[in-house]
Amino acid sequence: MNVLRTKSIEQSLEDTEDVEFKLKKGLTALDLTVFGIGVVIGAGIFTLTGKVASEYAGPGVVFSFLLAAICCALAAICYAEFASTVPVAGSAYTFSYATLGEMVAWIIGWDLILELMLGASVVAQGWSTYLVTFLDEIGITWPSSVGPADAADFQWGHFNLAAVLLIAVLTTLIAIGIKESLRVNLVLVAIKLFIVLFVIIAGLFYVTGANYHPFIPPAADPIEASGLTQPLMQVIFGIEPQTFGVLGIISAASVVFFAYIGFDVVATTAEEANNPQKDLPKGILGSLAICTVLYMAVALVITGMVPYDKIDPDAALASAFTSVGKDGFATMIAAGAVAGLTTVVMTLMIGAVRVLFAMSRDGLLPVGFAHTNPKTGTPVRITLTIGALVAVIAGFTPIDKLEEMVNIGTLTAFLLVSLAVPILRRTRPDLDRPFKVPFSPYLPILAALVCFYLMLNLTVETWLRFLVWMVIGFGIYFAYGHQHSRVRIAEKESTSA
Repeated sequence: MNVLRTKSIEQSLEDTEDVEFKLKKGLTALDLTVFGIGVVIGAGIFTLTGKVASEYAGPGVVFSFLLAAICCALAAICYAEFASTVPVAGSAYTFSYATLGEMVAWIIGWDLILELMLGASVVAQGWSTYLVTFLDEIGITWPSSVGPADAADFQWGHFNLAAVLLIAVLTTLIAIGIKESLRVNLVLVAIKLFIVLFVIIAGLFYVTGANYHPFIPPAADPIEASGLTQPLMQVIFGIEPQTFGVLGIISAASVVFFAYIGFDVVATTAEEANNPQKDLPKGILGSLAICTVLYMAVALVITGMVPYDKIDPDAALASAFTSVGKDGFATMIAAGAVAGLTTVVMTLMIGAVRVLFAMSRDGLLPVGFAHTNPKTGTPVRITLTIGALVAVIAGFTPIDKLEEMVNIGTLTAFLLVSLAVPILRRTRPDLDRPFKVPFSPYLPILAALVCFYLMLNLTVETWLRFLVWMVIGFGIYFAYGHQHSRVRIAEKESTSA
């Protein structure tokens, strides 16, 4: 039983020209960069910045964002090499199939589906909360019986209508076409960036230098955690997450790293780019650079407006302006959050559709799913399936405790893609690589180690849930995917011939 068979780069590229599975091209470097900004700049900039500053690092959180960006850039460079060398839908799944083998590719694809679908569901619920806040600000009351509910007050059977309506609209848009989706994305990202830049510029007028002292607060007691809620790092090595001081900045970097998650989704659209060899590295690295500057700027403004120990961790931006007598800005910030989270949900859903499309085209899931509509150039069946699943999860379940599952799925993909770069360099040195990772294999190995370190910072509870998800995935692979793999079938036919 050969579960580590690889799919050749040539075969992957040839499949992209199959009429039954052909995606419509049309994405430019600008589209891809906006796509990346659309998914990365989300709830993190509206809430996470204040939370981490108040609980972990103080004004030094700006260094945490920089550290996290450097760590993320290591993985992003590896993605850029693969995406330009193998411009095929599926991102890390496709890259792994060409280097690490079919079963590893399945694991990655299964992880990505978890990351993207669950991520879209979590953000859709967050979007519904901001929508209700925005409507309240302008005098419209949303019925609580069909709105978002706090996890503590959640009752099974509760229906989040706002989240489901958002997903229904976005599913329809994604099914119509990728270019049409990104036109809407461009408008929403423009609104989101305007709000973020407004917050930065307006906030500068209320910055007080005294709030930056001390810029790195003295070290405080470690964060207490026990049982299933403690990080795996603590269980294995006895190392507790630190707060404030230099070690607090490093702990904060582990937390804010997840504000950057999503740039890898750009790679899932490789097959639809006009010039993937040049445009994909620009889109991946460009969006990451822009988001890093914005995160650091917002962190500096918020900690300059409000003493770090007085920041409201749940609504940092809005409360910062309220504290200086600008209550009306809260409405604008809520509107920016609604626009911002809309693009995140849409981008994550597009990524999930493209990964499932690639896995179905390879036969690891039913091939009929992967057929594209000749008019729209999109896999409509998969789009509707993903939309329905995300709507059910977001509309009917309390998933706040599963947010870390998004992180562990993402980091697993990052780790394996980083390791795959030197492997493909060794096995296929003949391939044309328009973009190359510098200092290979040392930089990719460093990227993999960083990802593994961040995974160790996740809780034991998250690791156990992840293992359950993996067991389910292996069951599906051996029951269906292994038997119906198009690569396996082709090998069998060539052997019998």
